Amino acid sequence: MHTLLECELDLELVLAPGQSVPVPARLGYRTDDPYAVHITFHIDCAQSVHWTFARELLIEGVFRACGNGDVRLWPAKTRGRSVVLIALSSPNGDALLEAPAAPVSAWLERTLRLVPPGGESGRLGIDDGLTELLASSPRDGE
Repeated sequence: MHTLLECELDLELVLAPGQSVPVPARLGYRTDDPYAVHITFHIDCAQSVHWTFARELLIEGVFRACGNGDVRLWPAKTRGRSVVLIALSSPNGDALLEAPAAPVSAWLERTLRLVPPGGESGRLGIDDGLTELLASSPRDGE
């Protein structure tokens, strides 16, 4: 059985210094995909946008700058509040988003209680799949 943890929150899409617009988003974590976090933007629209990246990257990004390429994260203070900045790059353009640090951190803690660091591979069912595969294959010499 797999578990899904979700958290809906409003991010801020930074348009320019001091200018932003709210973007409804949903964070998702599934125990059947234990290394990844999923984020969906514009959850109330027909044209939602989905991104998937490493849970470890988001965990690190709450504390220090990390990532390169398509996803970069770092903690910051904006208008007196703690945020996690998320920079996303794609062939369609770039976006800088501010996520409130407290609910992101609380949600991450829930994912870590569900699947502790280092326990991800046990959730993939690889050992069970290999055991089943090897049990059903003919043995040499039989």
